[in-house]
Parts: sequence; structure tokens; C-alpha cells
Amino acid sequence: MQGGILLSRLDRAGLAFGAVALGLAILIPVLNLAVPADSAFHVPPHVVALMGKYLCYALLALSVDLVWGYCGILSLGHGAFFALGGYAMGMYLMRQIGPRGMYGHPTLPDFMVFLNWPELPWYWLGFDHFWFAVLMVLLVPGLLAGLLGWLAFRSRVTGVYLSIITQAMTFALLLAFFRNDMGFGGNNGLTDFKDILGASIQADGTRSALFAASAIALALGFILCRWIVRSKLGRVLVAIRDAESRTRFLGYRVEQYKLLVFVTSACMAGVAGALYVPQVGIINPGEFSPANSIEAVIWVAVGGRGTLIGSIIGAVLVNFGKTLLTNALPEIWLFALGGLFIAVTLFLPRGIVGLWTGYWTKRREKQASSITTQPVTEGQ
Repeated sequence: MQGGILLSRLDRAGLAFGAVALGLAILIPVLNLAVPADSAFHVPPHVVALMGKYLCYALLALSVDLVWGYCGILSLGHGAFFALGGYAMGMYLMRQIGPRGMYGHPTLPDFMVFLNWPELPWYWLGFDHFWFAVLMVLLVPGLLAGLLGWLAFRSRVTGVYLSIITQAMTFALLLAFFRNDMGFGGNNGLTDFKDILGASIQADGTRSALFAASAIALALGFILCRWIVRSKLGRVLVAIRDAESRTRFLGYRVEQYKLLVFVTSACMAGVAGALYVPQVGIINPGEFSPANSIEAVIWVAVGGRGTLIGSIIGAVLVNFGKTLLTNALPEIWLFALGGLFIAVTLFLPRGIVGLWTGYWTKRREKQASSITTQPVTEGQ
């Protein structure tokens, strides 16, 4: 009964966050579209796009926290899943350009015309349909994570070795996508997008709709992750994180649990990448950089590993700081990021959320101890 009450409370907390995110999905577009530009409450279009990008990063951080914070899988390759989802959406956006490109070809993107491609490659077929692109956003990262996870987990590769494998995967994809003969734009990537679902990608209404979609995706992702970690599946994942050999000895198929959560996390990262691309207007091989995956891990560490909400807070705060520093002092950003990670490791091992919850836990314990130690006067 107590466990059911606790689960109910946690579910309500997850739904409360979802309600806040959905509220932002309505409020920000209204402040952008309905409030006059000279009003103090008006949110400019570039701020809407920037906030939408932060939400995409938050969803990526949430996916990392699911596997690292609750299953103990330190993935340094989630940037690859993010980029693959972005490329799937970018391919759809490129197919929507049609004859409006620089070379006016009805089917081939400009970079293929420039490189003298005779026809559209087979793996580009179907991306003229939005539903097919959405399917690939989930399917491609999920299949890659499933294959990598199946090979690694069945061989019982864990710890730093698994981290190295995931980082090697994203670096290999970086090198592959840099090649012009891969058919993904080479070093320049995919850009010059014009429409999405028939609407101009530069229109204020489209930017607001993309922000709302990002907020909704983050809300749904948070609710899904919270349901996972508070269910029996989540308790098994925590057991695997804390004592994998003992969990396996108890009869659990550890490999299947790890594979399930790894694939789920990869699909979430793919969705984040797909929402990111139309808001920034470009996707190139730089998104596969191992540094991007490491940065996502830093977001989770700063906010608080194994808290879900901490990963979102960390992603937003670190990227907000990045925006400020890269505008004012761009040459010191990487030093600031490295110093932040060292400081969190030494002084805030549980992150911002862990520090906050620890403070309130100690305060409640102190209040409880003061009540129990109060002397009882005569006559009571």
C-alpha cells in the first residue's frame, strides 16, 4: 500500500512537470505571436528559436540520464543518435525544396547536382513524406543502438570499455559523414531548408510551432522516463547499476533490460535531433563530434545524475551560460566548461538537484530530532 501511494505521488510529480512544459508550449508562442513587438512581454523570434534549441538539448540530456543515472551505462555516443535523428529530418527538409534550389533540379538536392550525382540514392527514397521521416527518426537510432547494445551487452562489456566503444562509434560516423560520396552533403551537411509540412520554416508561426513541439516532446519524454524509473523495470535497472553480478545471479536477464533502456534512450535522442535541425537550420557532421556527447554527460552531471529533472536543469543552465560566454568571451568557453566539470566532480558530486534535496533532507532530520529531544514538563 505504501509503495502504491509513493508511486502515485511520483506519477503526480511527473504529470506536474508535464503540465508546466505544456504551459510553456502555449505561453511562449502566445507571447511571440499575439503580443506587440514593442511590449515588454513580447518574446522575439530569435529567442523562441534559442529556447527551442535548449529544450532539444534538455531532451538529449534526459535520454543520457536514463541510461547513465539509472542503469549505470555511461554512453559517450549519444551525440550520434542525436545527429542521426537530425539527418533524418534534414533529408525530409531537403526533399521539400524541390526545384527551388540553386540549380533548379526537381529531385536532386543542390550538393548532389554539384557533385554530378546521376540520380537520387535509394536511401533517400521515401523522405519526401513526413511520416516516413518521423519513422526513420526513431528507427535509425534505435536500430544502431540495438545492434551496438546487443553486441556489447551479450559480451558483458561494461564500464569504461563500453564508454570507449560508444565514443568510437560516434567518431567513426563523424568520419563517414564527412565523405562526399556518402550522399549526405559531406562537410557542409544539409542546409538551406525552406518548408516543413508546407509552412515556411522562417515564419514566426513555424518557429513558435517548433518550440511548442519541442516542449511537448520534452514533457512526454520526462513522463515516459519517470514511468520507467518508478516501475518494476526501473527498480531492476537500479539494481543492475548498483550490483550487476548480483542481479544476474538472482535470475534477471540483465542484457535484455540494458538493451531495452539503451534503445529507448537512443530513440529519445533521435527525436531531440529531429526537432533541433529545423530550428537551427542546418545539420552537418560536426554534430557527430565526440565532444558533443561528452558535453551532454556534463549537463547531466551538473544538474544531478539519476534525478531526471536535474538533467533538464543542467542542460538549460549550461547552454545558457554557453550562449553568454560565447558572445562575450568566446575564447574561454572550453576552459570554463572543463573547469565546471572539475568543480562539479569535486564539490557537487550529486549535482545541483542533489545539493538541494540533501539540504532539505538534513533540515527535516534536524527538525525531527529537535522535536524528539524536547524535554517534557510536569503536568503533561
